[in-house]
Amino acid sequence: MKEIIFTEKAPKPIGPYSQAIKIGNFLFISGQIPVDPESGKLVEGGIRAQTHQVLKNIKAIVEAAGGTLNNVVKVTVYLDDMDDFAEMNEVYSQYFSESKPARAAIEVSRLPKNVKIEIEAIAYI
Repeated sequence: MKEIIFTEKAPKPIGPYSQAIKIGNFLFISGQIPVDPESGKLVEGGIRAQTHQVLKNIKAIVEAAGGTLNNVVKVTVYLDDMDDFAEMNEVYSQYFSESKPARAAIEVSRLPKNVKIEIEAIAYI
């Protein structure tokens, strides 16, 4: 059975999609950009600040579904500049130090609202 996951601790969807969908034990988390859920505004700063916010948003969604970041099994990182990879990776490793999910990192020409990073994830809860 399909369950829509929503939490106020992550940004509200700005289009026709859900923060996440849970089917059985799998949680499919929509791409998250660095929006502060309290203010609804983009986080200012470079790739480090933006990566922190994106991962906080993902953490909140996973927790709303009854899991932790240790339940994340696959992550796709979209960067607007692959030169930001090392800094992104440094912040990312703070969130995924115990259980490292499979991951892909891709440079794209443009992201929503011209942010530097978007991350989508799959968790098994």
